[in-house]
Amino acid sequence: MSIPLSDADEWHAVLAGDGEAFARIFDRHSQRVYRHSLAMVPAADDAQDVVGVTFLEAWRKRGDVRFVNGSLLPWLLVTASHSSKNISRAARRYRNLLEHVPRPESQAGPELMPDDGAAMTALRDLGTHQRDVVALCVIEGFSEAEAAEALGVPVGTVKSRLHRAKQTLASHLRQDITPDLLAPATSRAVSSATDTTTTDSIEMSASR
Repeated sequence: MSIPLSDADEWHAVLAGDGEAFARIFDRHSQRVYRHSLAMVPAADDAQDVVGVTFLEAWRKRGDVRFVNGSLLPWLLVTASHSSKNISRAARRYRNLLEHVPRPESQAGPELMPDDGAAMTALRDLGTHQRDVVALCVIEGFSEAEAAEALGVPVGTVKSRLHRAKQTLASHLRQDITPDLLAPATSRAVSSATDTTTTDSIEMSASR
């Protein structure tokens, strides 16, 4: 069995316009990006949109992406965090509109908020910088040095942001912050990350 190429190695082919290499990167990391996105936006459909936007950004900025130990994942997660802000604002406006639209009593409302618990709500309420370091270091298990490289900031900055974020989360949740606490039930929706619409949009971009 051949050893899979690293993201950095695959990216050489991506830079040459190889859509299949880009699709392999998508298949490798889309579920992790989706799980990360669920912590940033309130609805599963919004998280799917974040995945699509993130990989489209990766293709658009393919000459400027940053690798950490040969992996593109940290860059993708940070990009997903930034992409989620605009999508979250649009989703809030949409939900506010829906709240004023009457529905028949027999009609169930749209599933806008996955049952992801108080931990996910507290995580969403953090500032972007603190969310990034919690997602990278606590949920995804990257070292502080790797997170610093992905974010383009000093290690000391990552440490201070992580410390403040943990203090804030602990005060909200009144318990220690662990990966299990911050990712309670997101895995049940992960299989939706490669839905047909998102995959098609990625393949169309990669084929250009």
